[in-house]
Amino acid sequence: MTTVEILYRYAAFPTEQVALALARTRDVYGIRRVELDRKTHTLRVEFDATRLNAAMVTQLVTLAGLEIAEELPLIAPPAPQPAPVPAAP
Repeated sequence: MTTVEILYRYAAFPTEQVALALARTRDVYGIRRVELDRKTHTLRVEFDATRLNAAMVTQLVTLAGLEIAEELPLIAPPAPQPAPVPAAP
């Protein structure tokens, strides 16, 4: 088994009906964990990559009724390096 996580930012707060539908996605073979964070407006889904792929997980989430604004990286990009200071002549 290869465990993978995917992180989405959603556009609007999910209704109770959408939240219940998201909870039911746990019943799909290969979905390991679904975590909705209302504070950061994100949804984290942990899944088995030998059973599902990211496109399938995205489809499950949208079929549950959640409007996805964007997929977020799990690892923050490295900070930009400062520009070198030119040497004095």
